[in-house]
Amino acid sequence: MDGLVCKRLSKKYEGKKYALKGVSFEFPSNGIVTMIGRNGAGKTTLIRILATELMPTSGDASIDGVDVAAHPEKIRERIAIVPQEARAIPWLTPRQTIMCYLLYRGFTYGEASRRVTESLKRLGLAQYENTLNRKLSGGTKRKVLVATVLASEAKIIFLDEPTTGLDPISRADLWEFLSKLKKEYLIFLTTHYLEEAEHLADSIGILDQGRLLAMGSIDQLRKKVGQQYSVRIMQETKPRSIKGLRATRVEGGHQIMTSEKKAFQLSSRLIKENVRFTVNPVSLEDIFYYIAKKSITTEEGSGGEDWW
Repeated sequence: MDGLVCKRLSKKYEGKKYALKGVSFEFPSNGIVTMIGRNGAGKTTLIRILATELMPTSGDASIDGVDVAAHPEKIRERIAIVPQEARAIPWLTPRQTIMCYLLYRGFTYGEASRRVTESLKRLGLAQYENTLNRKLSGGTKRKVLVATVLASEAKIIFLDEPTTGLDPISRADLWEFLSKLKKEYLIFLTTHYLEEAEHLADSIGILDQGRLLAMGSIDQLRKKVGQQYSVRIMQETKPRSIKGLRATRVEGGHQIMTSEKKAFQLSSRLIKENVRFTVNPVSLEDIFYYIAKKSITTEEGSGGEDWW
């Protein structure tokens, strides 16, 4: 099938535990899919396998029906990647950066020059095309890297933590641009920023200790939690009001997932007890914490939740 497909994909480094373990998912040929997870969850390992930089230990991955491990040369014609550690070469200009990349990919000089001009314009970088990269801001340098892979017109773009280190304004600018691209491209990105995944992604995968715990749209993930609202209580001691409710321990307090009606009732009781709390719709942060904590509790048999 077209798009990106993983079936029971695993990777075990020599002498170490699995970095990926049985990851399976399917995603169509356009849109934005985002993988989130803690450090060491397996996000970079996954993206390196899909981008033909790393061989899996077992399982299969394919792009538009082409096996990633068996035919890496064909895959590389379809994809482009900005690794987490990528940096714009300081002594080149944006135009030179993109030009070198396209010539390396086999474009003729004339075609490469046309694509450079078009890509710089699309990302609003035309005014910087002849400025040395070392003189550009961090956000603009990151845009240069994105412009570089877009100029290739690869249909699948891998971005490993593309906004790390960017200021909020530069990050928002890049979000806006990527949102415009998803009708034409399949963009696969990893991120530590949960608000980034919630804002951008058509599908969000939650990785933890190499396992894909859940994947779907934000609404589909909310259904896995099973509740609409999150009540966070800002104290370590147990308020009388939460007796009989399932509460998850969080930093500095406790969290209760509940319905709108019960959230209103609980709020009234907490106010009478002079307990500090917040009530919000269930966010991706709540979902991530709930699913990751549930996984750890199931695996270790330890209590992350209490009935009071």
